[in-house]
Amino acid sequence: MLINHKNFRTIWLNEEYESVIQIIDQRHLPHRFIIEDLTHTNDVIIAIKDMHVRGAGLIGATAGFGMYLATIEASKSISFDDYLLQVSKAIKETRPTAVNLQWAVNRQLAEINKGHNSTEKISISKKTAIDIANEDAEYCKNIGKHGVKIIEEISKQKNGETVNILTHCNAGWLAFVDFGSATSPIYEAFEKGVKIHVWVDETRPRNQGANLTAWELLNHGVPHTIIADNTGGHLMQHGLVDIVITGADRVTREGDAANKIGTYLKALAARDNDIPFYIAMPSSTIDWNTRNGINEIPIEQRNPDEVKYMQGLYNGDIISVLVAPEKSNAANYGFDVTPSRLITGLITERGLCAPNEIGLLELYPEKNTHD
Repeated sequence: MLINHKNFRTIWLNEEYESVIQIIDQRHLPHRFIIEDLTHTNDVIIAIKDMHVRGAGLIGATAGFGMYLATIEASKSISFDDYLLQVSKAIKETRPTAVNLQWAVNRQLAEINKGHNSTEKISISKKTAIDIANEDAEYCKNIGKHGVKIIEEISKQKNGETVNILTHCNAGWLAFVDFGSATSPIYEAFEKGVKIHVWVDETRPRNQGANLTAWELLNHGVPHTIIADNTGGHLMQHGLVDIVITGADRVTREGDAANKIGTYLKALAARDNDIPFYIAMPSSTIDWNTRNGINEIPIEQRNPDEVKYMQGLYNGDIISVLVAPEKSNAANYGFDVTPSRLITGLITERGLCAPNEIGLLELYPEKNTHD
């Protein structure tokens, strides 16, 4: 996507040194644009765990590249296989909720095992990491092509007046390799000349909406307005929201969706005001082995300081400020689960479907275990 009129992805191989993975360090956005080099698997683990990278698709792609670095390191270790399994376990443990992470690591392990020696395994792993990244970008692009039809239909119903879209957290290209999930239909509509406006939830406690989504939309020229998280319901009551589109970090076989904390509340408000609520995600986000999201999806609990402190720009420096009593306890649940009954539909790279097992299997018949 565009940054100062130049196209970037969120993760890529260094052109001169292919054992160096480069990422956009998202901790400094929107105030600083910093490219970070990852040269060791420990760098990858820290980058995922401490949210230098974040978002379902990008976490998966980073894990894929991390496994590529692991094969290089394994070739210099006493036991290639033991080292690889040790690193794969460490990468999987960095973020428990997003299923893309496990999917990417398992895909790498399966492909690497096809190699007969360390040189072949390194080559296979490199190709697989690149494939994962390219597929993520392609799938997100296709999500836009399918999802834009919904926005176009609303625009038609409004006789070409502005379509107001509300989104939560950041499911943009910064959360994937490119294009994003929830934002892909937005970018597609914008490029096709549909009049749109995006309500951007600030998304406490890490403010991914205010920091990242707004920054993305600003660079791309998409009209948008940042709002406090609790504003969405009011806007819906007064007819100022036409559709809600969010991403997801894990979608179950029966259509329940785990996403950034606060998504469930937006779904409830949308249902109460008869506003369509869509989840946009690539198939790598689907957990085919899980059915009941509320009971089965692990919800990450992060450092309470993320709730008690806020980060911002002050006199040219990025600083953290304590906004709560220092000795007060804080809870920091990273995600919540929106049950399928509150979801209008799922937008995937293969098309739109109902948020249930029947709908998903219509798009992905190869996942029908009863065949």
